[in-house]
Amino acid sequence: MINLKKLLPVALLLGSAMASAQITLPINTTLQKTYTKGTRTRSGAPGKNYWQNTANYSIKVNFDPKSLELSGTVGIEYINNSPDTLKKLGFKLYPNLYQKGAQRDAPISANDVSDGVKITSISLDNQPVDSTKLNIRGTNMSLRVKAINPKQKVHLDIAYAFMLNKTSHIRGGQVDPGAFFIAYFFPRVAVYDDIDGWNEFPYTGSQEFYNDFCHFNAEITVPGDYQVWATGNLKNADEVYNPKYVKLIAAAAAADKVTDIVTEADIAAGDITKKNATNTWKFEADSVTDLAFATSNHYIWKASSLVVDPKTNRRTRVDAVFNPAHKDYFAVVDYARKTVESMSYKFPKWPFPYPHETVFDGLAQMEYPMMVNDNPLENSEDAIELTDHEIFHTMFPFYMGINETKYAFMDEGWATIGEWLISPDIDPKITDLYGITAVENSAGSEQDVPIMTLTPALTGIAGFTDNYPKPGFGYLYVKEMLGDALFTKALHNYINLWHGKHPMPYDFFNCMNTGAGINMNWFWKNWFFDNGIPDLAISKVAHVAKKYTVTITSIGNKAVPVHLTIFYTDGSKQAVGTSIAAWAKGNKTTTLNFIAKGPITQITLGTTYDVDSDKSNNVWKP
Repeated sequence: MINLKKLLPVALLLGSAMASAQITLPINTTLQKTYTKGTRTRSGAPGKNYWQNTANYSIKVNFDPKSLELSGTVGIEYINNSPDTLKKLGFKLYPNLYQKGAQRDAPISANDVSDGVKITSISLDNQPVDSTKLNIRGTNMSLRVKAINPKQKVHLDIAYAFMLNKTSHIRGGQVDPGAFFIAYFFPRVAVYDDIDGWNEFPYTGSQEFYNDFCHFNAEITVPGDYQVWATGNLKNADEVYNPKYVKLIAAAAAADKVTDIVTEADIAAGDITKKNATNTWKFEADSVTDLAFATSNHYIWKASSLVVDPKTNRRTRVDAVFNPAHKDYFAVVDYARKTVESMSYKFPKWPFPYPHETVFDGLAQMEYPMMVNDNPLENSEDAIELTDHEIFHTMFPFYMGINETKYAFMDEGWATIGEWLISPDIDPKITDLYGITAVENSAGSEQDVPIMTLTPALTGIAGFTDNYPKPGFGYLYVKEMLGDALFTKALHNYINLWHGKHPMPYDFFNCMNTGAGINMNWFWKNWFFDNGIPDLAISKVAHVAKKYTVTITSIGNKAVPVHLTIFYTDGSKQAVGTSIAAWAKGNKTTTLNFIAKGPITQITLGTTYDVDSDKSNNVWKP
């Protein structure tokens, strides 16, 4: 987004960064122990003792759109890859967000308050479990067990039911009487990791999720006139669709053009699915952290596909599934396809990792593996930004397995910079970076805390700025400092080492340092760990004939790039700048030199991308 050709040579900037190579990042004792245990390394790579647990899920559920009851069973083969003997199993019951008396930080309607998830039976290795051994507290459930030894597998069978929310659409629920987005709908084993042991952070509505990479088979039974879209591959299309639609789905998966799989005329004809009282839709997904599904009896379906990996010619199908009354949604398939293309070939320049990406017309703005639940938006720019932001989450947190509950900046910050970079690729008119005003106005306030603050501890405006724009700017500034090629190399080092695993923030910082071959701890510490205010000023302008020297002072203590625009009397402009590396030595001033092309009317400091809390000192006039 910034023309690097107009900046000082990157090599010179990186030279100054090397001067601060001895700075170390502060680290708490909990995370420090991962190095001692050998599960993680200071280079950023997983350690020789790294492990993570996993499970195979077999989910069989019935959903009744009239009563809103979802009931069924889940079989779980859980593998303890840890070196620890487990004396209990932790579970997540995310629908208990709506349970009477549950801890919540998101408002819900009174008619959505429910009894929560009813566990009707549970067995461990085919032995019934005494209900007194279950401890359910909101969205957390635990089960005392004798012992699950390292490398041991156990099998659980759980029968359960709950009522889907109707009006309080927190990431899912009823969209209208014939459309539903259903997420977090089954009991699952919580993450047990090398940092905290069991993940016991409750889901309260605002913080997001942390789940293990698992294998899923799901059988979803709905009334016969309903279609189902879900995480994973549909395994029995010929059992639930009439032949015409089986062929159209296959055609869309192999064609670059947009295919109308289900149209308004098809809905009116009522001949899409097999004419049974109910149909059971079977999906399979491997190595994903979650499975969600959506269902409707009146939505249409547009699809396209593209080659995301030219080395293997692997394709990804991109879907838009929506209410045809929402005319703005007709363009969403194009936005989604362009997002997948940009992610695969431009940023992060990594082949889109999954076989499909389905954007469903809902009432939220939320991502899931291979699925997006997005509300319709009349303004095309808003729709583009929403679509690419949520799809970008495919990489972070899903492909990378981030603990969103604790470190939301590790995924939301990436979706933010992804949105900033991809949106103009779809529509060049989109140039704004949302959140910059919030960062500038809140800097230095009581609510302004370091990005590294754990997400559940964030309050007020920091719940937005520390998760979205502040880390987004941090990533953008490093990208400018390194240049596209070196930044991509460093980022790919991180992705290569940690996809399918659970990276913590230090794994990211260290991977970027190692991948770039440059210790950037001075910047990670300044931008992610320290409090401070971004505030630059033009403090002096001197010139001899046409040779100008502009002195910029960092009045604040946050490192931001330095970009000048020189305005000439003939109406032309000139850009001169340097990256955040200008501040690598801890200096408070830096200078920029340029040769004037003619009489100057003014010099301004800063661009759309440079955070600055006080712009009153950013203009010089002769």
